[in-house]
Amino acid sequence: MALSVKIESFEGPLDLLLHLIDVNKFNIFDIPIVEITAQYMEYLKSMETEDLNVMSEFLVMAATLLEIKAKMLLPAEVDEEGEEIDPREDLVQKLLEYKMYKYMSYELKDRLSVSGKVLYKDPTIPEEVAKYEQPVDLEELVGDLTLTRLNAIFQSLMRRQNDKIDPIRSKFGQIEQEEVSLDEKMMDLRTYAQEHATFRFSELMREQKGKIQMIVTFLAVLELMKTGELTVVQEHLFDDMLITSQL
Repeated sequence: MALSVKIESFEGPLDLLLHLIDVNKFNIFDIPIVEITAQYMEYLKSMETEDLNVMSEFLVMAATLLEIKAKMLLPAEVDEEGEEIDPREDLVQKLLEYKMYKYMSYELKDRLSVSGKVLYKDPTIPEEVAKYEQPVDLEELVGDLTLTRLNAIFQSLMRRQNDKIDPIRSKFGQIEQEEVSLDEKMMDLRTYAQEHATFRFSELMREQKGKIQMIVTFLAVLELMKTGELTVVQEHLFDDMLITSQL
């Protein structure tokens, strides 16, 4: 089949092959290798270039096409699974990849052209809108946890704390009331949360030195949950709570 090819510049041998396939409306997955090779060789004869590097790329592809053409004339080879090996498979894969990147370059070029026509302005958001904070949804924050479950876990930890106390030695000496500030405990808890992105409620309680410390720490956890700074998750009933910092 003779084809009149207009002499034009192609970016490489794959670009030329895609052009010939499109002009002839060939199926890229079933390339008639004899016809495409003949047309490709006809184009090479009409090429005029002094760049040996460019010419060598086209000659290498010509050799590849001739090799595929020769293999197509021989009995078909089979792979380990008994299926026929198509000599054109590697070439088709390269053509598909080249075609994909070529169209991607067109898309980027179009976007560049469009972006050059776009003007931008500095944001003029009102101050009250910029300061707006999304309200915390307590139901979504707590999930399926309930105050009953939280209280059950807290009481369990308190009982463990009581079990550690020696009933005799605890009566020795003078016991002074321990003053603990909720605000200070919340600040300490924020620092702890920044150092431990995820931690368990029981681990936090074990670091407290007394009942007052544990109670105030428990209240601090509830306050930080309320402000959205901490998220508490419990997988199963009576399980330990997993606390995640949002700081």
